[in-house]
Amino acid sequence: MAKVCPVNNKGSIMGGGYSNRTRATQFNPTGMVRKYPNLQKKRLYVPELKKTLTLTLSTRAWKTISKRGAHSVLKKAGVI
Repeated sequence: MAKVCPVNNKGSIMGGGYSNRTRATQFNPTGMVRKYPNLQKKRLYVPELKKTLTLTLSTRAWKTISKRGAHSVLKKAGVI
């Protein structure tokens, strides 16, 4: 299972950098860290299809679904 949301294509990113203390003194990199999206696995009933789907979506996608409706959001994303 890929760690990518199919609705808004949120995936992992590389983050990191320098602390302020490191900037003030000498060059000593803190290293890069991979940051993952907040993906949740939930069951969702779509009344237009009369089906229950189990999806792994980001929390932002769940908010979008609750606002705009499941069928329209999933159809636009190409999930159904």
